[in-house]
Amino acid sequence: MRREIDDVLLGQILTRNESRENLLSEFATKSSDSTRRIEEPDEVRSKFFRDSDRIIHSKAYTRYIDKTQVFYLFENDHITHRVLHVQLVSKIARQIGRALDLNEDLIEAIALGHDIGHAPYGHEGETYLSELCQNHGIGEFHHNVQSVQFLDKIENQNLTLQVLDGILSHDGESYNQILTPNRNKFWDILDKEIEAKINENIELTPMSLEGCVVRISDMISFVGRDIEDAMTVGLITRGQIPESCAEVIGNNNRDIINTLVIDIIENSYGMDFIKFSGEVWQALAKLRDFNMDMIYTSPRLKTQSAKIKRMYEFMYETFLNDLKSKNLDSNIYNHHINYYKTGYGSRFSEPEIVRDFLAGMTDKYFNNIFKELFLPKKCRYNIEECEKFVT
Repeated sequence: MRREIDDVLLGQILTRNESRENLLSEFATKSSDSTRRIEEPDEVRSKFFRDSDRIIHSKAYTRYIDKTQVFYLFENDHITHRVLHVQLVSKIARQIGRALDLNEDLIEAIALGHDIGHAPYGHEGETYLSELCQNHGIGEFHHNVQSVQFLDKIENQNLTLQVLDGILSHDGESYNQILTPNRNKFWDILDKEIEAKINENIELTPMSLEGCVVRISDMISFVGRDIEDAMTVGLITRGQIPESCAEVIGNNNRDIINTLVIDIIENSYGMDFIKFSGEVWQALAKLRDFNMDMIYTSPRLKTQSAKIKRMYEFMYETFLNDLKSKNLDSNIYNHHINYYKTGYGSRFSEPEIVRDFLAGMTDKYFNNIFKELFLPKKCRYNIEECEKFVT
């Protein structure tokens, strides 16, 4: 039984919550500004705080634990995984948000949910899945769109527009020296932007300053951390970092984060935008180029790429055929369609359902399912046991 708080006490708490938000910057997003697809009664938690809880308790959030960040070839417990990256983004963004008197509850909700839609094997997997989606007529695959798909369409979490917009618009791979919020957004605009992202890959801008902070913090969180991970696996050395970058923003993750955060605060305080200074921005741009050349596109990290692409192709076609033939014993039914039990299977096309299933997989599950589908199973005892494996 759900327990309800006394109405008088609830009123006092809501009044206090509202008074706290009145101390925020004039550019901050207040709970009173928020809207849901289906409006709900107020409660002890603020609306954005409630969204954070819903994201953390979502099925998709639990799968962060085994999602690749950049380095998928290494069994090394000190390499950053997606779950740690999300925590780092939240921490950095809340630090900036607190200094700028922004709404930390909104910042945290956006940060926690922003990468839920990442497919197995990170951005490389995203590329292969996107090719398959386009081949089957459902547009490009983008993890930020997929994050909204999981939270808004599949799990029906009924999150606020401001949180979903921040997740959709985070796009940490898109770099801006200045980021100004596009506040003129409503539910119909969000839905149109999703379609435009899938079909035209347009660049999106958050509707809130909090969303802008998360987007910038996404980049801040990985630019130095990826360098540290690259050094951990022996891909680069610290001496290879361009001296012109090191002199301005540092040559280790701690100094890089500190420099970038302070620069953002100094150049954005009291303003309705988020901005880097020119000197820091130029150094950061050069460091990003260094990461791209020496880490993200390094041939030494791509030795297994052809295998991963074939795995995606095989799995996509296998599960698409299972849907067309209504193979109810398939994992796409038992571990996906039947798992949500919200009429999900009847609301989307077969290629979209396969997309959602593959995107929701952890790296480990992706590998295990491929082995189950592709490799023969051995019997331990007798022929009757083998016959159970027949599909």
